Amino acid sequence: MKSKVYASVIVDIANSEVDKIFDYRVPDALAHLTAGCRVLVPFGVRDIEGYIIGLKERSDYDNSKIKDIKAALDPYPVILPEMLRLMEFMTARYHLKTVDALRLFIPSEMRKGRVKELFQTFVYINPEYESFDGDTLLKGAGQRAVFAFLQAEKRAQQSFVNKNFSAAALKNLKEKGIVLTESVGAMRRPASEADESHDIDIVLTDKQRAAVSAVTDAGGYSRFLLHGVTGSGKTEVYMNCISAAVKKGRTAIMLVPEISLTPQVFRVFRRRFGDKVAILHSGLSAGERFDEWRRLYGGEAVIAIGARSAIFAPLQNLGLIIIDEEHDGSYISESNPRYFTHEVAAARAKDSGCPLLLGSATPSIDSYCETETGEITLLELPDRINKRRLPDMRILDMRTEVRRGNPGIFSAELLRALHECIEQGNQAMIFINRRGHSSFVSCRACGYVAKCASCDVSLVYHRDDETLKCHYCGASYSMLTECPECGDEHIRYGNVGTQRVETELKTMFPKAGILRMDNDTTRTKDAHLKILGKFLRREAQILIGTQMIAKGHDFPFVTLVGLMDADLSLHFSDYRAAERTFQLVTQVAGRAGRDTQEGKVILQTYSPKHYVYRFAAAGDYTGFYKKESSIRLATKFPPYSKVLRVLYSAEKESDIGECLKPAYERVKELAEQNRAAFAFLNCMRSPVKRIQDKFRFQILARIMGQDLDKIIDSIYNIVDGTLTNKEVMCFVEINPQNLN
Repeated sequence: MKSKVYASVIVDIANSEVDKIFDYRVPDALAHLTAGCRVLVPFGVRDIEGYIIGLKERSDYDNSKIKDIKAALDPYPVILPEMLRLMEFMTARYHLKTVDALRLFIPSEMRKGRVKELFQTFVYINPEYESFDGDTLLKGAGQRAVFAFLQAEKRAQQSFVNKNFSAAALKNLKEKGIVLTESVGAMRRPASEADESHDIDIVLTDKQRAAVSAVTDAGGYSRFLLHGVTGSGKTEVYMNCISAAVKKGRTAIMLVPEISLTPQVFRVFRRRFGDKVAILHSGLSAGERFDEWRRLYGGEAVIAIGARSAIFAPLQNLGLIIIDEEHDGSYISESNPRYFTHEVAAARAKDSGCPLLLGSATPSIDSYCETETGEITLLELPDRINKRRLPDMRILDMRTEVRRGNPGIFSAELLRALHECIEQGNQAMIFINRRGHSSFVSCRACGYVAKCASCDVSLVYHRDDETLKCHYCGASYSMLTECPECGDEHIRYGNVGTQRVETELKTMFPKAGILRMDNDTTRTKDAHLKILGKFLRREAQILIGTQMIAKGHDFPFVTLVGLMDADLSLHFSDYRAAERTFQLVTQVAGRAGRDTQEGKVILQTYSPKHYVYRFAAAGDYTGFYKKESSIRLATKFPPYSKVLRVLYSAEKESDIGECLKPAYERVKELAEQNRAAFAFLNCMRSPVKRIQDKFRFQILARIMGQDLDKIIDSIYNIVDGTLTNKEVMCFVEINPQNLN
């Protein structure tokens, strides 16, 4: 008799045509299967992986056509019930394919069996022979040596014995039954400088205690924003809140924006919480990521630390979610599947009935606005620990430097300050928000600019390997020796990058150790950890870097911070340009003077009178917020509206037109019906017209009002209904981080 239990299965194919539930029969031999299990099912002419999202006793399909599940792929359900509820939220909120959401919840290497549990083989003497004399029992010297070693050690890894003794002797002992083997599961652990927990007695300030009490006494779902200046002790607040949750038998997630921050935060948390902490980020090996996920799933670890994807950590009984540096743009996923981590965290916290704590020295305008409306509770740490002063910031007008006959990339004052810093045995950090040597190369004679053949962007010169690289598709080209247009040999280098800063500083300070930290120097495993470790151990005096060095790092001997080109983000074509510049300047400046010595910040700019620098130099976030939010209100930009972009891309412009034109016509009709809700609507080429040989067009809108979410949902449905050409890729983005 056939089983009467049916499973609702999502097959592991990311195709909109199969993005639906398929019914399969659960055979009696697999009666233990539950929702969340990964299974092997017949699909067409092949067998494919799938996820059970529910069980039922009746199917609406013809029973004779329903196939049986072939096998369970894991000994336990890999997706927790609360994650299935989160899947429902994300697919409804962001119109994701169901399988794209489900894939977020497990290590990608689990799919198709690309990673498995690690087992180690141990060898030990059969108890029947433990009391025997090896010299009497055995003839061969090799066997006697192995026997004596195991008598002394009791048990050892087989690989160790094979390496240090005779592998043939060990094999003979096993064949005789004198030595037995045992296979034991093992965990691959990420590198850490602190493996033991320690009770650390730190006396909190009154403001820190008030913040901890507010969060730990919340008694259910609520949202908090911890606004604390750099060096005010936000991390200590986080750890005390987590400690309180763990003492109640609950779990916690702590998110940081950069992979480069994760090792430092992990080290601090491991020192406090020991093996209760697991780390999740893309810099781990496949085995490490899988085993850390297993430790969290099994309850061996109860605190998950990591970048954006750690919000999907398989923790049960969540007691707290923390998003540090909550203003950071990396919390928005800009590739498929697209989602906003703050919203996902809020949904998960609400489902678990726990607080969500956001923290930053420079909160996003959106989050701070919500504290004014009462949607988020504001907690403040206005002073540095022990009342240490914020670093003194000097704003240098680079136009004056040029008039004084200094055409170089360093102001005279920054060079003087670097000399002083190094002579005093301190350290300096130099921030330049551009990697490579120069952001473009051009011909002085005819004006030709080297561009990528596949993308509508300038190539960046990388001096290390004398190449021109595209930072969009990764293509590399040989450096120009002459202009391909006119043949002139006078090639001009554009804006400065980290490599050029490094090259010039090494010439000026040949005896100083200099490190560079950007995407090019941190591609290998644990590269972040190695660079930051060297700087922390004072093996170098100067650290040059991009945004990777801007946030969260705590180096006690850094007394000088130099910002090479603060204007780069200021003049970017984006409504958030001023906000991002204020955040960058404040965050980078906060790396100086965090210990007993006072810090100095030198900011080089060609726009010294801009209000962003005035507020940043004064450390006045509230003043900046009032100024910026009033501009946003007048121009109807977020948080007083939402920017919606529908981005189309394809190899043929005509293919895009097939989908874009009908979609735009229907969105225009929607706008006509809701005129008060649309502050702006247009259709245009994307500013970067082509990437990876694909043309790009977009529909851009600004929407506001009470029916905002309903209108956005309607636009999603319009786009889904008009995407009729399979050659066209299309994504809807809400408040995209990059409008290029």
